[in-house]
Parts: sequence; C-alpha cells; structure tokens
Amino acid sequence: MNPWTCPFCALLCDRFALDFAANGAPQLRGSDCPRAIRALAHFDAGNAGARPTVDRKAATLDAAIDAAAGVLASAHQPLFGGLATDIAGTRALYALANSCHAILDHANSNGLLPGLRTLQDRGLLQTTLAEIRNRADLMVVIGTQPSHDYPEFYRRCGAGDAVSLLREIVFIGAAVDPSSTGIKSVTTRSVPWSGDAYATLATLNALCKRRPVEASGALRELAQRMLAAKYVVLVWEPGRLPGAHASLLVESINQLAKTINRTTRAGGLALAGNDGGLAANQTLTWLSGLPLRTGVHASGLMHEPVRYASDHLLADRAVDALLWIASFGPDHTPAADNVLAALPTIVLAHPAHAIRSSSARIFIPVATPGIGASGHLFRLDGVVVVPLAKMRDDGLPTVAQVVESIDARLRRLREEAV
Repeated sequence: MNPWTCPFCALLCDRFALDFAANGAPQLRGSDCPRAIRALAHFDAGNAGARPTVDRKAATLDAAIDAAAGVLASAHQPLFGGLATDIAGTRALYALANSCHAILDHANSNGLLPGLRTLQDRGLLQTTLAEIRNRADLMVVIGTQPSHDYPEFYRRCGAGDAVSLLREIVFIGAAVDPSSTGIKSVTTRSVPWSGDAYATLATLNALCKRRPVEASGALRELAQRMLAAKYVVLVWEPGRLPGAHASLLVESINQLAKTINRTTRAGGLALAGNDGGLAANQTLTWLSGLPLRTGVHASGLMHEPVRYASDHLLADRAVDALLWIASFGPDHTPAADNVLAALPTIVLAHPAHAIRSSSARIFIPVATPGIGASGHLFRLDGVVVVPLAKMRDDGLPTVAQVVESIDARLRRLREEAV
C-alpha cells in the first residue's frame, strides 16, 4: 500500500493509502469515503497515453499547444474558467492571463465568495481543524449536513476520539447529519429555522447578547448552551446557505462568533474550496492582491464578483474564448454545448473529460495532482498548504507545464507579428 493524501475535497485527508492493481482503478485503503471512491474510479489504466485532440482529431501535444496559443492570440476577452488545479497550475494561469488579458474564475467560486465579501467588509473570525480537535466542546452546524460534500469531516475534527472534548452537535435549519449519529460520547439534535435563516441568526445574536427578544424555546436553549460552552465552533457551507444574499448570512454567523467571544470562546469554519478552489483564490490574491473573478486587463486589474461569474459571462457572450481547467476529474464541464458552439474552447482536463467536452476545439489531457503528478493545495481552513505526492506515472503533463508552454508560444507569436 502507498500512503496517500486525497486531493478530491478540501479536507485533504492524509491518512489514506492506495493499492494499485495492474489494470484497474486504484483501491482506497483506510477509509470508505464515497467521494474519494467515486473519484478514484476514473483513474484506471486506460488514462495512460491519452492524446490531445484539435477539432476532434488526434494531435500531438505540440500541435495542440500551438492551436491553443493561436486561439488566445486572436481573442479580445478570454475567460479562464474551472481552474481546478493546484498552486503551480494557478501561478502559471495567472502569468498567461497577463499575456492575453483574461478573466479568472473558479467553478466553485459561489462557495467562496460569500466569505470573501464578509472578510472584505467586516473581517472574518475563522478557526482551524486542529483548534476544533483540541478545544471545541460544542459544534453548531448551520443550514447543511457536512458529510454530504465532506464525508470525512467529523473524523478530521476528532469527533469521538478519546482526547476529544466535543460532546454535542446541533444542526440549525437542517436535519441531523446521519454520519454524525453514533459518534462516541457525542449527542446530536436539530433546531428548525425560526422564520427563515436571516431571522434565526438575528434572534440568536440578540439572545447571546442577552437582549429581550421573542424567540422559540429551542433557540433560547441553544443560546444558553452556546454561552455556557467552553469553545463553540460554528460550521457552515457557503454554497448551501439559503437565499440570494449568502454574504449577509455569513456576516451574521461571524457576528454571532464575536458575540459569544465576549464571555467564552468561539470560531467559525466555512466548508468550501474543493477542486483547488481555495488554492486558486489564495494564489491569485497573493500574486495580484485580488481574489477570484478578477480580470487582468491591459488597463489594469478589475475585480467584479458578480459580472465576472463564469455562467454570466458565457450566457451573455461577453467573452470570445474559453480556457477551461478540470484536472481532478471529468465532472466539471464549462457550459451547455449550445453555449459553447460558437466559442473557441480549450480544455485542459482529466482524460475522461474528453467524452463530456464535445464542443471543445482543443482538448489536452493533463495529470491529476496527487495521482499522476505532485503538487500543493490549501486545506479548507486556509492555514495549511498540503503537499501531494505523485502516486504513479501516467505519462501526462501537468497543468502548469501545458500552460507555461502555451504562454511561451503566445509570446513568440506576438514577437513574430511585430
């Protein structure tokens, strides 16, 4: 067995192992995580030697890179979407965006931007997985069931471990997560929304400030329990918060954490950043000073969190070329074929993605970080960069290698045109 760090969700679990059969997909050991098992099913021996295509015909890698550079050289406003890659891939994409003045957006930006907006406006009080394991005795989960998208979440928080202090998990606005039941020494219960999510959080804030307010018995009991706890962790999934103004709910959650911290301790944890989303955002912010949904224009950088959403740009035909990155698997596709039919599209993705990218003019299969390539990703709590080891050689280039080659060809084309 080979020790392995799983790249298929932002928890980046590092206590797994893989067994490699001669021709089949890798077999997961040390966990029954359904997300990892589904993802690994796409990595059978048939991926090795996958070839690029140009206009749906097999091509060499050099020919595909030349064609991609030609598309970007002719574009006035390209979009770099998907961005499902590691830190090195994002760095290369930002350099290429400077060469062709592209807009950058991740497929999972909707799960990151509510927290970003709150951070920009009022700051954000976030905790870490280690802090939860070592200190939290009460977990309050808001509007979601974490194991749906993060099957190993409770284990990564240390729930049920002999040294864990966690004794209670309360779900607000969601049923009790089935994966949380049966955890040793931990009780679970559910509290319904009192009106809607906005009203519920506002009422909890008022109760924790000990202000007179009308509230249900369940909310009053929860407020008292939070104020009596030694350490409360508030958990939410931005992409699953109800309503059209998720950033307002994140702001309310953050305010609740601040209120509790007046008398005891509390922190928040946003569950977001899958498929390299957090790595893309952290890397772009580090390189440019601005997060996802930023345009690298000739006139300067411009961050437009609404206008520069990929689905808006594609639906409005506001871009004239698309570079789509999906190196972790075949599931993320850019848009419906009818939207892409008239749009020159370059796809750098897992080999099986070719079946779902029939409208792509250029397709280049790339290695997956943590399977066919080494790399680095940010964990969902944003404080740890986790290295990913190459587990086998599938003969595919990395996103960074392909993008750097496209950038070099693009620069050469422009020099020749002068």
